[in-house]
Amino acid sequence: MATAGDKRGELQKELVCAICLDYFDDPVILKCGHNFCRMCILMHWEENGGDDIGYQCPECRMVFGKMSFTKNYLVKNLVDKLSDFDCLKTCRPPPPVKPLKMDGKCERHHEELKLYCHTDRKPICVVCRESRAHRHHDVAPVPEVVEDMKGELKLRLIKLNWQKSMCARVKAIDEQAKADVKLKKQALKEKIEDDVGALVQFLLDEKDGLLERLEDEESSTIALIDENLKLVESEAAKVDKAISDIQNQLSEAGNFDVCKNVFPSHVSLTVQAVNCPPDYTEFTGPFQLILWKKMMHVLHTMPQNLTLDLDTAHPSLSISDFDTKVEEGRVRSQEPDLPQRFTRFFGVLATARYSSGQHYWEVDVRDKGVWYLGVTTECSNRKGFVNLSPSAGYWSLCLQDRLYANEEDSRVPVADYWNSPRVGVFLDYDRGHVTFFDAVTMKRVYNFIAYFDEPVSPFFSPGKNDPGSRVQICHFY
Repeated sequence: MATAGDKRGELQKELVCAICLDYFDDPVILKCGHNFCRMCILMHWEENGGDDIGYQCPECRMVFGKMSFTKNYLVKNLVDKLSDFDCLKTCRPPPPVKPLKMDGKCERHHEELKLYCHTDRKPICVVCRESRAHRHHDVAPVPEVVEDMKGELKLRLIKLNWQKSMCARVKAIDEQAKADVKLKKQALKEKIEDDVGALVQFLLDEKDGLLERLEDEESSTIALIDENLKLVESEAAKVDKAISDIQNQLSEAGNFDVCKNVFPSHVSLTVQAVNCPPDYTEFTGPFQLILWKKMMHVLHTMPQNLTLDLDTAHPSLSISDFDTKVEEGRVRSQEPDLPQRFTRFFGVLATARYSSGQHYWEVDVRDKGVWYLGVTTECSNRKGFVNLSPSAGYWSLCLQDRLYANEEDSRVPVADYWNSPRVGVFLDYDRGHVTFFDAVTMKRVYNFIAYFDEPVSPFFSPGKNDPGSRVQICHFY
């Protein structure tokens, strides 16, 4: 049979906070049903929780998405009522609360201002409390109000410390982004040096121009990051000042007027990491080919001479000029229906298959009102309706009423018209780029970013219902 001592011990265990191992002070209950001191659980979450990982109950490890609890009035009343018993005296008694000293008395009743009216937001005396003006108002003793205010200030301090950690996190992200910009710029600079280094002295001006634009892009991007870093440091300084102010007030005696002057304290935090990576696309193309178009007699690297694969051509297409020219035929050929042949889309592949490296070719589209050009995977669909999207294994441009890029489930307008006689196609298989150029000016028209996991081939189409016009692969040697 349980003795009175055993019951007293069980009661003591039920009223002890699992964090501080002392009797509950301002107890709160979590959604999981466990009780803790309010400040204990807040400090535990501040040190061990976060919006990215959640907030755990120290006892059952249940995870909550945000700081959330409810004040447990039942446990608080039980501790208050039994606190006079020797068995419930805390092992670390809090320092005695100094009596609150109020400056001034009630102007109307000349009594000490021992109460605070939350409704009117001002201190009142005990006579005012019973008066008609405050009879139905929310009134509490001033010492209790001061303690509540101090609790709110402590909570605000925790939030400010969290905001300070967010400033540090954003600053670290920006610093890393700044370092990444420098590293990427350095890698591209080395590529530029290697590509342009093969040119003779009179092409050095072209190289210097490329490097200058690269430096400008880096400088403009880092300038944005540096500006944001200054803002982060400014916000962090504001948070530090707010923290210092609150800590100074908390170190003083519990004075209502002092707490009133600093409560509530609020710092609006609006910092976020810069998300503006530099535009280095200008420096990822085939530099030697671009410069070759400007100084053809200097550069020895030439575009590839492709030929068309007759086994893939639609039966209504006519192939001529040593398998370099394709146009809509007047008579449908009687070629067998091979697995790799187009049956509905007027298309044809080149014989080349690429599974690595960088490759460039040019296509003559002079006076052609409709055409499709690009690359496709070895296993892409060529029977019936052909979806010219990257997910279906096609990366292409098309000219109809205007110039389009065939992206996922839609066509992206690229230019209102096309008046260049040649299109240049650059394939960087390893880096996953398919880039189209105006082959006369070497101006970049459009760039696809892809991941290739099988060989790809160039494909061509002169369009449909446009007899007499042709698309022809350019040969240079």
